[in-house]
Amino acid sequence: MINLLIAAGTGFVICVLGTPLLIRVLQARGIGQAIRDDGPIEHPHVKKAGTPTMGGIAIVGAATAGYLVAHMRVNAFKHANSGLALMGLILGMALVGFVDDYLGVKAHRNLGLRKRGKLAGQLVVGTGFVILALNWVQVSTHLSFARRMSLDLGPWGWAVVAVFVIMATSNGVNLTDGMDGLAAGASALVFAAFVVITFVQFRHPHVYHSLAAASLDQCVIAGAMMGACAGFLWWNAAPAQIFMGDTGALALGGAVAGLALLTHTILLLPILGGLYAVETLSVIAQVISFRGFGRRVLRMSPIHHHFEVGGWPEFTVVVRFWLFAGLCVALGLGLFYADFLRIPGVIE
Repeated sequence: MINLLIAAGTGFVICVLGTPLLIRVLQARGIGQAIRDDGPIEHPHVKKAGTPTMGGIAIVGAATAGYLVAHMRVNAFKHANSGLALMGLILGMALVGFVDDYLGVKAHRNLGLRKRGKLAGQLVVGTGFVILALNWVQVSTHLSFARRMSLDLGPWGWAVVAVFVIMATSNGVNLTDGMDGLAAGASALVFAAFVVITFVQFRHPHVYHSLAAASLDQCVIAGAMMGACAGFLWWNAAPAQIFMGDTGALALGGAVAGLALLTHTILLLPILGGLYAVETLSVIAQVISFRGFGRRVLRMSPIHHHFEVGGWPEFTVVVRFWLFAGLCVALGLGLFYADFLRIPGVIE
């Protein structure tokens, strides 16, 4: 528990204190966000053009520091293979996002890597994590909900599912990152859920067996990410002084997906990250409807812009979406705990 508090506290403090320094560096180099100008409706955030982006550097840096500091404590626990693999996934996705952000700023438009280039980068990083998970971490290849199920996907089947989960979640967080504080606040809630899940797995080795040994390291990473997101929200809340950019969004998505894969909660992830799922589905529905039928189901996608264009103030949209994200997290944790109680031997 002390290691968890150290990681979360360090992530929060470093992000709160370090983000203003990053803002000044980015402003000095003219690294500001460009707002897309395509589509039938003027983007409601055109006035935000020029706000420093790449704020994900602060989130990832603070979370990494929190993870490392927690391990520097006297009699600290050892690094687990799963924890190191997860940190590699986070840093790798952050690098892909950083390249995308940098190219977008350099071109002075809201387009960095081409879609294929970004997906290729995510595919490479995701595949690297899967290889480590299968051969170094020795992760179970069984399909899983709140714990592993009887259906064994096999190495190849699990690898395909895992890469899909990583890419889908990272892009889902990226789509959610469209309003001040929306993605950072929602992600802090999701990481808090994984703090609970990993801590329960750590405290009950007789129930979760092989998961328990590595769960503490994963718990520390989830806590560090939660603290970093909360610290970043200090400066990212409306009116945002900095955006996380793809650097942050892809890293957050990679962290969430990696935690779900390592904790055997793959099928629970769409519930815990319900907001990400809704945001993604809204874009898919908009594209299918427009290309297939020539009509739009939303005023503007992702769905948070639909409500904003419809007259909701941005802060109202953000708070209500945070509430929805919190309800999804609560439901996910409730299902996890209900499954935990049904495990033989938990209740004597």
